[in-house]
Amino acid sequence: MKDQINRRQFLRRGGGALAGAAAATAVAPSTSWAAELSTLDEHQGNTILQAVRQIYPHNTMSNDYYNNVVKDLDAEAADNADTATMLKEGVANLDAAMGVKWTDLSNGNQFAVLSAMKDSPFFQKLRGKAVVSLYNNPLAWRHFGYEGSSAEQGGYLERGFDDLNWLENPPEDASPKAS
Repeated sequence: MKDQINRRQFLRRGGGALAGAAAATAVAPSTSWAAELSTLDEHQGNTILQAVRQIYPHNTMSNDYYNNVVKDLDAEAADNADTATMLKEGVANLDAAMGVKWTDLSNGNQFAVLSAMKDSPFFQKLRGKAVVSLYNNPLAWRHFGYEGSSAEQGGYLERGFDDLNWLENPPEDASPKAS
């Protein structure tokens, strides 16, 4: 009877497989925003999206969050010819690094090419814009479980500062009793 698994083990293994499939699906680029781009073309937008995913990887986040970075970069490029040139040349450099479209490379090769460009203005522009566009987004906050600034909500002291119910099995005395 060693080969039999109980219900909990079955659900745990099935959930892991489902999560893995969902993560693999989340990494595939979405082009739903391609028609909205004014300066970048679809290939450039997809390349930048995947590059930002490499720089800030969150397998559980959909491309919708990352699309905001591409849209913001495209808007900046529309207003600034130097930014537009840098982004387009950056994508061209990614594609030229191994003689094939960067988006067609394996994950490891994408990482290696991008890592080699880490000091370039292109990489720094992607990194800097992503910090703001990706992480200063209330929808992303919700994804990570961050409630946002506490000042508008009366501070943290009375809003769960000492509540450990986010732990899987918190000790009984770790959280205050519900009133």
